[in-house]
Amino acid sequence: MNTEIISTNHPDAIPRAVSVLDQGGIVAFPTDTVYGLAAAVFDSSAIELLFQVKERDHGKAIAVLMSSPKDLDRVAINSNQAAVKLAEHFWPGPLTLVVPRHPALPEILSPLPTIGVRVPDHPDALALMDATGPLAVTSANLSGKDNACTAAEVLDQLEGRVHLILDGGSTPGGQPSTVVDCTSSELSILRAGPISWEAIQSALHGNKTSHNAQS
Repeated sequence: MNTEIISTNHPDAIPRAVSVLDQGGIVAFPTDTVYGLAAAVFDSSAIELLFQVKERDHGKAIAVLMSSPKDLDRVAINSNQAAVKLAEHFWPGPLTLVVPRHPALPEILSPLPTIGVRVPDHPDALALMDATGPLAVTSANLSGKDNACTAAEVLDQLEGRVHLILDGGSTPGGQPSTVVDCTSSELSILRAGPISWEAIQSALHGNKTSHNAQS
């Protein structure tokens, strides 16, 4: 396939991305960390293509990105109060919450009955998901290769594999999001990141804490 590149500043960027995703295609786009690779979240065939494009092990889950905490109920069930509170406090931002997966989501997304969810803090990502709703997203690179922080870096690894790249310039890169298991009353950090355990505890107890608190 030919990989199309379009600037996120172009008026046709979001409509074109929506069209590609609606047809089961794969779109790369900038986030607040690195470029992401997206497929329609309720389309099993598109998610399978996402695994193929990235050469990703099916035993590794694909996260779901959203434009608003209000979308949480679309992709998760029985989210506990802690998950809801953390979402309201830290989203958009570098915090991924592991929650019980909604039964409407394809099982191919995760080998477990859970899913990682996040709202990224990037205007282009939010604009895309405002138009599409939640998306299945993984980093826009071949498994085991360097993360991509520009459209050119995405193209270098994935040219001919993805249908569309939304070029939003350079992304910050750096540290991946903090991942917190919210599937029980005892929260735990599965991956350390920009938001510390202390900041999480402070948010849960109603204190004001910076989103960028370090561990």
